[in-house]
Amino acid sequence: LGAYDVLRGLQEDGLGAQPPAAYRALDFLVEHGFAHRIERLNAFVACMHPGAGHVPAFMICRHCRAVAEACLPEDAPGLANALAQEAAAAGFQIERRVLEAEGICARCRVDAGAGVS
Repeated sequence: LGAYDVLRGLQEDGLGAQPPAAYRALDFLVEHGFAHRIERLNAFVACMHPGAGHVPAFMICRHCRAVAEACLPEDAPGLANALAQEAAAAGFQIERRVLEAEGICARCRVDAGAGVS
């Protein structure tokens, strides 16, 4: 959802009618690990692993814009550690990690096979 989608929902529930209300609600959800911001889509999604220490990784369908969340453990070997090592070597302090991969989801791949694009 985008911020204005959230705003419409808040308005329907009588909880706020101004964009700052939607952004405060989204900031609260992100800060407490209930939602993530998808930079590529300028949108937000519910966290599929709330309470679990993880590095969010998102698979975004470039056709239908569906988003799936993968859960990379905080101490995962591989990608997360490689990024941490590169950041340390550059003297960079990582404050937030978000991995976004773009491609085509299974449903759209099936539809494409049926001639739908």
